[in-house]
Amino acid sequence: MVVRTDSGKVGWGLAAGPVAVDGVVGRAVGELIDPDVGVLDESLRGLDFALHDLVGQIEDLPVHALLGGLGRTTVPAYDGAIYFADLDPDEAPAGVGAVLADCAADDAAGYRAFKLKIGRGNRWMERAAGDVRDIEVTRAVREAYPEHRILVDANDGYDCDGFLEYLRAVDDCGLYWVEEPFLDDADDLARLRKYLTEAESATLIAEGESNPELDSLLEITGRGDIDVLLMDVVSFGLTSWRSVMPRIAELGAHASPHAWGLPLKTLYAAQLAAGLGSVDTIEGVPGETPGVDTSGYLWKDGELTVPDRPGFGLSLDELSA
Repeated sequence: MVVRTDSGKVGWGLAAGPVAVDGVVGRAVGELIDPDVGVLDESLRGLDFALHDLVGQIEDLPVHALLGGLGRTTVPAYDGAIYFADLDPDEAPAGVGAVLADCAADDAAGYRAFKLKIGRGNRWMERAAGDVRDIEVTRAVREAYPEHRILVDANDGYDCDGFLEYLRAVDDCGLYWVEEPFLDDADDLARLRKYLTEAESATLIAEGESNPELDSLLEITGRGDIDVLLMDVVSFGLTSWRSVMPRIAELGAHASPHAWGLPLKTLYAAQLAAGLGSVDTIEGVPGETPGVDTSGYLWKDGELTVPDRPGFGLSLDELSA
């Protein structure tokens, strides 16, 4: 989405939802967005990123400064692209070596943290065999990369009992976090926390990507059974993140906005981290975005540094043509 003022200022960003264009044209910028709060009208939330970019252009400030500059401008990023390569192709599955090859490629690209998809026994393999493969992959990646962070994401692919069995089998792998191990359930998350505490494990519990019920998640977080909240950076929205982040920090928890799907979402998450704080790592999406100049963002040794350019610091080719 691209928004222009009559004075020639231009902002753009990914659409965060539908937009009623008639509610935008002819109105003052200050009627649409408050720099201290975000987008003012719920019906305009689709312009969340474009309007924040526009305010940055007008104020000659990067978005992270508009958000308060409460975090580090350099933030670690994990590779979120380690999927089930071992299961392809159907006629002759490649095995664990294919996952290690993906890790090697992303290590060469500068990543020092990998998020492994697990939960093969939920859909892609027979239950017992899939659970064994999850363990095998986790241990193989840890052996190959003893110094890298390893995160695992089950996409709710286990029940609580099965996931605790998985953890017992990889308890020496030093997992950084476990993400959506099973369908959200307060009692099961309390069981998981109890297991990790008794095991003297530093592994974090990350939740909230899929269909988040925010009040429920915050209640569970307040009990100490969720450490990291994962609502999507775009669909949840920057304005919503601005609203909820103080509460997350108050609870002693952290955030890591879900960014999978588009490389630009990783850059938005980095700006959010630098602006709002309480974000220790972000989801990296390998790839490029044709037509967008992202050169202001510095990627080095597993960390992404945001620029001090106005707005999101992203030039769109079509605007300069």
